[in-house]
Amino acid sequence: MVELLLVVGVLVAMFVAYNIGGSTTGPAFGPAVGADAISKTFAAALMGVFFFLGAWTIGRNVVTKLGTELVVDTGVFTLETSIAVLFFIGVALLLGNVFGVPASTSMTAVGAIAGLALAGGVLDTAVMGEIVTWWVVSPIIGFWVSLIIGRYLYARLNRLVAMERSTGPLLVVDRSGVVPVPRLHRTTNRREFVGTVTVVAIGCLMAFSSGTSNIANAVAPLVGSGELAMNPAIALGGIAVTIGAFTIARRTMETVGSDITELPLTAAIVVAAVSSTLVVLLSVLGIPASFVIIATMSIVGLGWGRATRPITAADAVSAARSPPVSVDALAADEEGEELPPIGEEDPEDIPEAASLFNPNTTARVVLMQNVVPAVATLGAYLTFRFVPIFGF
Repeated sequence: MVELLLVVGVLVAMFVAYNIGGSTTGPAFGPAVGADAISKTFAAALMGVFFFLGAWTIGRNVVTKLGTELVVDTGVFTLETSIAVLFFIGVALLLGNVFGVPASTSMTAVGAIAGLALAGGVLDTAVMGEIVTWWVVSPIIGFWVSLIIGRYLYARLNRLVAMERSTGPLLVVDRSGVVPVPRLHRTTNRREFVGTVTVVAIGCLMAFSSGTSNIANAVAPLVGSGELAMNPAIALGGIAVTIGAFTIARRTMETVGSDITELPLTAAIVVAAVSSTLVVLLSVLGIPASFVIIATMSIVGLGWGRATRPITAADAVSAARSPPVSVDALAADEEGEELPPIGEEDPEDIPEAASLFNPNTTARVVLMQNVVPAVATLGAYLTFRFVPIFGF
């Protein structure tokens, strides 16, 4: 019976990891695939490799935090409770999908485990407080870093990475010498090459950051129960993520159905780089981070930085109550032209285009990002507290 439950637990964990691979590959490599820099198959392979690298190196910190440190008694993680926790994670994520909002797997996993710990009276409030504090602080950091980049560095970055794909392959192999050497194709310019490498590198960084944070969401309960060792758990999770990347992620890479990849290419790179870097740094501390919330605030900060660039610092402060964040504000430099010095532009030239982020949509995303983990927490607590089979 125990062996059967373990098999069920491993399958459920791999199913969660499978969906993680399907949902995160698109945002990570959608821009690269959309720009014809790499194929969907190569993108899936890169996702699998870099997710595993992130999980194997830094991700074990987050697995330890959720599986052993969030509770003061790991005995609360039995096979039955571990399977139930994974079930609540899946149901809560489904709720987010029904409402069309990408729910945070990290926050949902923490919520489900916290519900279990509350029911058993073994929640470590200090660790929980540390996690929640970083959940509040990290989006604020992402907002201000992106705002500074948008205000002062965006035009220069855009000249480096903006690209127009030429005909023919990006690289060719020169076999004239003893050792084959890859060289730029005759139709490829260096700007195009730098832009392509940048877009693919950012995708690899996003895949790595996903591995550092998301592997715990699939395997932490089983590792915490002691039924599955850390290394086999990470290996199984990495395999499931790779399968998801090669299968269900192909559609997400085609549609690129992510708020991040709806931005201009340069803006998408900035948002992805800022968000992924913060997620990796938090993972080093063992903090399960929400990439979606950090990215959302990064988008707002980047747009605000671009929109407030044509005015002075004093005017920017006074405009803080209703910042005019617009698509034109982000795309103003898409031709690679340097904007005039801050404060010297004609105020009539400040873009008045449609808002880059709809306040109602933004509020709905932020609301659901908190509601979904709350549902997981409450559902887990009520189940473990009042269902006799779990013994609490």
